[in-house]
Amino acid sequence: MEGNAKVIAVTGKGGVGKTSLAAGMVRRLTQRYPDAKILAIDADPAVGLATALDAKVKETLDDIRLEITQGVSEKLKDTQDILSEARFRLLDMMDEEKGFAFVAIGRPESSGCYCAINSYLRDVISMLAGQFDYVVIDGEAGIEQVNRRVMEQVTHLLLVTDQSRKGLQVIQTIKDVADRLVMYERLGVAVNRITQDVIPFGNPFPDAPFVEIRNDEAQIVNDIQGKSVFELPEECELLKGADRILDALGI
Repeated sequence: MEGNAKVIAVTGKGGVGKTSLAAGMVRRLTQRYPDAKILAIDADPAVGLATALDAKVKETLDDIRLEITQGVSEKLKDTQDILSEARFRLLDMMDEEKGFAFVAIGRPESSGCYCAINSYLRDVISMLAGQFDYVVIDGEAGIEQVNRRVMEQVTHLLLVTDQSRKGLQVIQTIKDVADRLVMYERLGVAVNRITQDVIPFGNPFPDAPFVEIRNDEAQIVNDIQGKSVFELPEECELLKGADRILDALGI
């Protein structure tokens, strides 16, 4: 990956508030580093990060992939030609507001699809990340995210769970897969939406920072009303948790 971007990938168990935490970190990064170039990548087909950030989805990466694929004959164009076309389209489709740029990956590819076009677009994502100071990727739940092309190279991997044993098992499995496939530099664990004082397990990875975040009533109301993370009060639990995560990861 070009440049010295700090790339934070957020993954973990489904339904534990990964998207909200990713959005919270984007907000905090824009506040901490107002002059920095910040990119938010929604790697979940549901495109929930767009709502959390109040970002407009003009076109997804998969839309571009399909159009380029359909426009390429059996005799492929020169690699650099395809890269240039995809890169231009990506830059054009980005929604840039509130101090950050936003791009959505879109719906997932068919199982087992590793065609050349996807490799080109993976390279485009890598090039784009190199143009930013901070990149936050909101990933799909479970282990599949670590196999997506945008997850192959990250600097910081955040595993999010709740207080359940199932959540703990999920992040342990993700770490096992990530250790083989993701070239991360630092790992962090966040236990989100804590409703009881007792967590039934300790830090599963003693060498990684461990952040506890209490259930946030303000965020629940915000979600119900369809408001963005930028409308949350400064001292809410979610944003305090995002601060602790960034501090723990050294960002």
